[in-house]
Amino acid sequence: MPLHARVLILARDDSVAGPLAEGLDRLGWRTITARTPHGAVAALSDLGIEAAIVDASGFADEIASLAQRLKAAGGPRRLPVIAVGQPGPPQGAANRASGFDLTLAAPVHPAQAAYRLENLARHTTAEEELELRAETFRQRGQTLELGPDSPEPWRVLAVGEPAPRFLALHNALTAAGAQVVGAFTPYTAFDYLHEQPFEAVVLWGGENEQEALSIAAGMRRNTRLYHIPALLYLNQGGALTLSEVYHRGVSDAATFDAPSTETAARVVELARAYRTQVNVRRALNRARSSGLMDAATGLFTRDLFAAHLARLTRSAQVRGRPLSLCVLRLTERIELGPLRTAGWVDRAVPQIGSMIGRLVRAEDTAARLGPETFALALPATPLLPARAAAERIAAVIGCTAFDAGHGKPPFVVEFDIGVAEMERGEAAGHALERAAAKLQQAKAV
Repeated sequence: MPLHARVLILARDDSVAGPLAEGLDRLGWRTITARTPHGAVAALSDLGIEAAIVDASGFADEIASLAQRLKAAGGPRRLPVIAVGQPGPPQGAANRASGFDLTLAAPVHPAQAAYRLENLARHTTAEEELELRAETFRQRGQTLELGPDSPEPWRVLAVGEPAPRFLALHNALTAAGAQVVGAFTPYTAFDYLHEQPFEAVVLWGGENEQEALSIAAGMRRNTRLYHIPALLYLNQGGALTLSEVYHRGVSDAATFDAPSTETAARVVELARAYRTQVNVRRALNRARSSGLMDAATGLFTRDLFAAHLARLTRSAQVRGRPLSLCVLRLTERIELGPLRTAGWVDRAVPQIGSMIGRLVRAEDTAARLGPETFALALPATPLLPARAAAERIAAVIGCTAFDAGHGKPPFVVEFDIGVAEMERGEAAGHALERAAAKLQQAKAV
């Protein structure tokens, strides 16, 4: 039994669990398999499992309460639970009532499962952060909470030729409560994606499957479109393999001969999960307009960050999740001396802080600690990914030119970076000091 397993698979036999576990292990999502709900609950109570996958076909009599049992066993951390099996009626409320965060039709390809696990793991972190951030703001007389579910129909973009079966799916989606917009070419599709909000995209493989895949790949290269799920209508017997499809950014795939109502249910399920994630991110982003943030940069103030970091630290230790802290400080370069004296660096700092706020995830906490010093608290993030995130932010800002006054060339800035991962039982202030000490050491080398 691997003690470092990340995913629990609950299945009566290996027909579904075997290939899925083997593939997820290869992709870095180490698995452990349980045959009974009792065994699954025991494993969740003892191990730091990040997510659970249930083969619904083997637990028909218990499926109504199974997700809630697993979530309770995984507490106090939030545990995303995925059901694998024939999707039910396209009703998001029913899925939420059952406790499952996502339902996927069998068979599930390991690459497909890994993509959805990454997505759900981040969403779970965002939900935990919203809970903590709401507590921090409540102590200061501000309300920060998740808004009500939107009654608006699911917005789906259908891309491809108007073939009869594609039109049948269009009708099935409309009957399921979706508002469908059609695009016949990739150019039109991306125009729509940049101009209107969509919660799912359906790609028609048809005679040009590579063109459909290029749209999915293009979405994954765009930060704004990255999380929108895409389902590919796959030509059965075509040249594409499921491995290629899922590694190119497709969220789900259906064959031409699949019933339109079944495929519509899968699309609506993807759209429902995406809408839920968007609502959480919007709630987190509303913190910027709370009146508690640093007026110049829109980031957490020093005092607000200290209060929230203490809460983050306690939560990370109770839930057994990693927490990393980063300190970024503008480098003391000789050529910036006159610009500092003339006030041009001070004028650039609000823009720099605003850029940092846009470059971090919604669930991360970015703060301004001093005139030229910033800090990041990255929940559920180990040391190396945290350093990579800080270096990415520094690199993006380092490519930005700032105004140096009339007749003078613009200037660029660099950062000294310090990163520390919270240790068990460590105080938040001490971890932040360790990150700052590494920043000083980096400068001295």
